[in-house]
Amino acid sequence: MHNVVCIKQVPDSAQIRVHPVTNTIMRQGVPTIINPYDLFALEAALELRDRFGGEITVLTMGPPSAEESLRKALAYGADRAVLLTDRCFAGSDTLATTYALATAIRKIGKDYGSTNLIFTGKQTIDGDTAQVGPGVAKRMGVVQLTYVAKIRSLDLAAQTIEVERRCEGGVQVLQTKLPCLITMLEATNQIRRGAMADALRAARAQIVKWSAQEAGVEDTSNCGLKGSPTVVKRVFAPSARAERAALVEAAEQPAQALIDAIFSLQPKLETDLAALARDARSGEARPS
Repeated sequence: MHNVVCIKQVPDSAQIRVHPVTNTIMRQGVPTIINPYDLFALEAALELRDRFGGEITVLTMGPPSAEESLRKALAYGADRAVLLTDRCFAGSDTLATTYALATAIRKIGKDYGSTNLIFTGKQTIDGDTAQVGPGVAKRMGVVQLTYVAKIRSLDLAAQTIEVERRCEGGVQVLQTKLPCLITMLEATNQIRRGAMADALRAARAQIVKWSAQEAGVEDTSNCGLKGSPTVVKRVFAPSARAERAALVEAAEQPAQALIDAIFSLQPKLETDLAALARDARSGEARPS
């Protein structure tokens, strides 16, 4: 069994700066971490390896400094790390990123064995688009299982997997054939403390580094700013709200009086709730 985990080295969200001209994130001089959501994906892959054996390859696209995050992933227990780094990847949006990652995952499959599962976090804290995982799945032509909260079963003989997926209003139980791509939801597990042996191995491990050409990228016009149709028009901090929070005394008040007090302060809230109630009633009355 061979699984690939895509991670991203991101700026510490408390110290993010934005370039005033290009509107892209400035990474120089800003402390970096592994995207926290990706750690849930890595732990899910490690748990499957504990049960079924096999190997885990961790992949990231970024500058040479991203090697630090890959070594951290190796210290947690991953078997191999691949860094996709090339100047032509600079400024990639989600479309260009998925093109490069999908190309690299295909090469990983050729060089290190076919891939059963591809894991990503649900999104990154610097972009928050949640588009890269589904985009990689689309480019590779595999099923995507997003917002997965639990892997219920895995049958390697039948090449099937069953998961629980969080959705609006409940939980879906989905089963599909391998290979597939999974984006893990947050708080579904807790990343383990790496063993001392893994930490020592990570320190001396050979990080596989691929340029665009070495990864098999055939058309570099699909990479970086050239291959990124997304244009950031403006980046700004949200304006401070003029109104201040109001204090509603709840002690010894009837529930209806408390509700009336809230609606008097937020009249739009009452209208919105009434509209939701009407929609719910009309949905129940509609024949199935």
